[in-house]
Parts: sequence; structure tokens; C-alpha cells
Amino acid sequence: MQKMTVRCLLSVIAIAAFRVVLVAQDSHYSQFYAAPLTLNPALTGAFEGRYRVSAIYRDQWRSVLDEPIQSYSVAGDFRFSPRKRRVVEDAIGLGLVFNNDRVGVADFNTTQIALSLAYHKSLGVNNDQFLSAGFQAGITQRNVNYGALTFQDQFDGFSGYTGATLEDLPANNFAYLDLSAGVNYTAKLGRKSNLYAGAAIHHFAQPVVSFDRDKEDGDLLYSRISAQVAANLPIGGRQSRVSFLPRVLVAKQGPHFETTIGGSFRSLMGVNGGSAFHVGSWVRPVRSTSGTNLDAAVALVGFEVNNVLIGLSYDLNLGALSARQRQGAFEISIAYLGNYANEGIICPKF
Repeated sequence: MQKMTVRCLLSVIAIAAFRVVLVAQDSHYSQFYAAPLTLNPALTGAFEGRYRVSAIYRDQWRSVLDEPIQSYSVAGDFRFSPRKRRVVEDAIGLGLVFNNDRVGVADFNTTQIALSLAYHKSLGVNNDQFLSAGFQAGITQRNVNYGALTFQDQFDGFSGYTGATLEDLPANNFAYLDLSAGVNYTAKLGRKSNLYAGAAIHHFAQPVVSFDRDKEDGDLLYSRISAQVAANLPIGGRQSRVSFLPRVLVAKQGPHFETTIGGSFRSLMGVNGGSAFHVGSWVRPVRSTSGTNLDAAVALVGFEVNNVLIGLSYDLNLGALSARQRQGAFEISIAYLGNYANEGIICPKF
């Protein structure tokens, strides 16, 4: 009986705690640039090559939860020219992305499939600056497994929570239309240095995300406004094999505000520089209704082998309770660039 009571209590606590995250605030990736279509629709088709297939997986709080919070994203996008003969390297990006978040305690799933379209406009005949605009439309589905929960009226007084509940529960599955848009600017600074800056707004239609669809004052999904700045800065002279990639991401969603700031070093390997090694770190301060604090420190290692990119990162949560319980999150990302041939295209790298 005690075990079942604890299970019930954990279920209630988990739903109460994660409702704020899953209804009011989106999930996030520490390797945010490894999920470009989730980060900013304007990054659709922003890569060196003709097509890209990418995936990222995040596993959070495994050390304190029997069933950790899991998120993943799988995407594919294409880059093609609107004209066959051209001097200006304008391009169109078209992509499809699939996202999923799962909270295991109640088997709470948020699943999205979305189509992205972007236009990359060259701002000169030298193709050293691009201005991109993108739009994304998707269908998001949410569902919860009520069978994974127990309620007080199910307790039979002797053997456990074996009876049926009389709780008036709403339908456990619904879907809604979700819309996002963004812009991005890229520029070549000198021979090897590049600058990238963009902004995006997600959920600008603010759909209702309450399971109780009959409520007139149902919960609205806050719009998320984000901005990102990154650069690729070689260290040393023209023959330098090491570059520094600083990155900053700021995002606001309702009362929640977070900043990810840091960078990584990219070192070419091999005689011809056909592979590279990444190492870096960043920190994530956040602000919410409970105040401002340093949420996590992130460590990253990455590898490039020809046109395959792999990233591994770990979040160390820095809150007092989190630190004592060694809460953290692990991420792995992988991307494949097809027809990788044009190093002259200035697009954000891993």
C-alpha cells in the first residue's frame, strides 16, 4: 500500500511540476544549432551541400526518475537554386521536421510534424552576405495515458489502488495547428571568418493547449521569441587549423527567459583537413516566476568526418537540489550533408 501511495504522490507531483514546462515553455536543446529547423525556420537549407539529414536526442534527469524526460528531433531539408544560370547565389530551402517530447511518469507525449520553407537572398554579386526568411507550419498532437495514473478513490482500503476512478477526466488526445517564422543574416568577415545572426517567433498564433477543450479560458501556448548570434573565427594566420565558434542564444516565452552563452574550438585533423574535432562549453542562466538563477553548465565534444557531424554534450544542473541529486541531461546529435561540395557558401556550422 505504501508503494502505491508513493506512486500516486509522484504522479501528482510530476504532472504539477511538468505542466508548467510542457504547457507554458518549450523543451530546449543544449546543442541548439544541431536542430536548426527547430531553432529557426530561416535556417532551412542553410548548409553546405544539397541536402541534410539530422537528428538529436536528449535524455534528462535519468538519475532521479525511473522514466526520464526524453526529447528528440529528426529533420531533413534540401537546398536548391531557383534559377539554372545565375551569378547571384540565391537559394530556396525546403524541409520536414519531426519532434517528440515524452514525460514518462504519465506517458505524456507532445508530437509535432512540420514543414519549413526558407528563401536565402544574396546581397551582392560576391555572395558574401545572405539574408534569409523562413516560415514553418505544423500539426502538434498531445496525449496522456490516464492508465499510468492512480487516484485516491481507486484505493480499496486493503490491497491497493485496484478500483475504477470516478474522476471526470477530459479526452486524453488532441491536436492543434502551430505556426513559426524567422529571419537570419550571414556575412563573410575576411577570408575565413563568418558571422551569423537571426531571430524567430514560434507559436505566434498561440493555440489552446488545454486537454479540457470545452473550457472558454483554456491554457494558451505562449509565443516563444528567440535570437541567436554565432561566428566562426580562425585563430592565427591564413594557414590556421583552429577556429573559435562563439554562440549566444536568448529566448523568452511567457514569464520564462533563458540565455545560453559560450563557444567551442574546432580543430582540423589529418593532412588534408578532411575531419575535425570540437570541444567547448557554455552556461545557461534562466529567469522565471521563482527568480533568476544559473540553470546549467554544458560540456561538448564533437567530431566531423568528411560530411558527417556528431556531437555529444552533458548538462550539469547547478541548482542546490539538482546538484545534490546529480541531475543532468545527455544529448547526442548527428547530421549528414549530401553533395557536400561548396565551401564558399557561408552557413552556420556545427
